[in-house]
Amino acid sequence: MSKELGLKIRSIRKQRKLTLKEIADATGFSISFLSQLELGKSSATLESLKKIAMVLHVSPGHFFDEEAPEQPGGSLMIDRIATSGIHYQNLAPGLDSLDFMPMRVTLEPGEDGGQPIIHSGQEFVYVLDGVLSVEVAGNQHELTKGESLFYSAQESHYWYNRSDADVVFLCVSSDTGKPSAT
Repeated sequence: MSKELGLKIRSIRKQRKLTLKEIADATGFSISFLSQLELGKSSATLESLKKIAMVLHVSPGHFFDEEAPEQPGGSLMIDRIATSGIHYQNLAPGLDSLDFMPMRVTLEPGEDGGQPIIHSGQEFVYVLDGVLSVEVAGNQHELTKGESLFYSAQESHYWYNRSDADVVFLCVSSDTGKPSAT
């Protein structure tokens, strides 16, 4: 799967006319790591994929294929990071160069293995079902159905599901620090 993932990242990067250096500058990863990732010679964590996805302006689930049922309106919209217990549904499939990325996210019970990340822009989360734990700048927030939180993505943040049931929420991420093509 690493080789297929790397090929998708490279393909999107080239479509966006971005260099490895631009991606490295925007994510904080080394050019060497990104090159190895694109070649399928190294693997990525969920946190690193989220950072790369934000720079490429795609849902993190865009990197993974999954059979999905047809959704109303005729588009296939379910993306999944299968090994992590996190499921992303891109709510704006096929649209390029969005200033924001709307996603429906499902965290399986006990999903608590990630580490906080930092990236440019802002994020808004709105809980549809369950209890979502959000850490922002070291502060813990427990959100239940119908509750929301807006925060700067430039502060250390991460989502957790510390319950024994799925949590489903909307996440809208903006990216104010887009790299420019050279």
